[in-house]
Amino acid sequence: MPRPSSPSIPEKEFLVAALQQSLRLDGRSLVALREPLLSFGPELGWVECAMGKTRVLASVEAKMVKPTPDRPYEGTINIHSEFSPMASSEYEQGRTSDEEVTITRMLDKVLRRSDALDKESLCVVAGQRVWSLKLTVQFLSDAGNMLDCACLAGIVALRHFRKPEVEIDGEEVIVHSPDSRAPLPLAIHHTPICFTFALYSYQKLSVTKSKGTSSTTEQQSISTVPSGSFSTHQTFALLDPILLEETLAHGTLSIALNAQGELCVLQKNGGVPLDQSEILRLINIAVERAKEIDQLIERRLKEDWGTRNLEVI
Repeated sequence: MPRPSSPSIPEKEFLVAALQQSLRLDGRSLVALREPLLSFGPELGWVECAMGKTRVLASVEAKMVKPTPDRPYEGTINIHSEFSPMASSEYEQGRTSDEEVTITRMLDKVLRRSDALDKESLCVVAGQRVWSLKLTVQFLSDAGNMLDCACLAGIVALRHFRKPEVEIDGEEVIVHSPDSRAPLPLAIHHTPICFTFALYSYQKLSVTKSKGTSSTTEQQSISTVPSGSFSTHQTFALLDPILLEETLAHGTLSIALNAQGELCVLQKNGGVPLDQSEILRLINIAVERAKEIDQLIERRLKEDWGTRNLEVI
């Protein structure tokens, strides 16, 4: 399959000109999100998330297994990512790109290592039987910022999923079907949401005066390699970048937190310099957006439960 062509010089220049005027290619402000659209399937734990033309599908499965010897009172959660050429020609079967590795590791940090899910609640019989959850994330279309879309789909799928009720009769473990007893929700401590900023570092406007005249001319120097100097370069941060913005970015900053403002993960890629005040500003923006997304999640879950003929808790 042919590789996609790199962005052209006019596209780069157009992006720089738009950033100077605090404009974006799709008309959003610099810190505006594409509105997430959440769709639920017929099965519990099946969620499709769309942000613009970026689409990700997440599904949760559960099976009963024997716990590991070092953690006899805890269940497990495994995250499996599936990239295919259907999402983009950048991805090839049998070949793992750097972006795939970055997204997969970040998903593990946000959804598993942040302790969003209480693993001890997955224990059925200590040392003998626990629930093992498998979260499968399938990337359907890459139009930029697949990481945030995948994290949102994953955490909503975990909140939407219900595990069967279990009864212990002596040494026998009885798993009840959803038709006989209402399935139980997972014990989720908090809802981490990821926000990615695309970072750009361009040289500041330089003013030169012509001899014998009072006129001034301003010239913008396009930087293809970010500089480590705060004094000579100006940094721009775009929330939820589209594919072209993501491709031309000099770096990214991913912030995972919940609606209560508790920071879970902060990961920076690239060499764009950021001072303390700028990082705090971006974190505060992410906190406000997390509150909005959390309300959206609650509303969509309630709407979905209202359409089901299944008793849920």
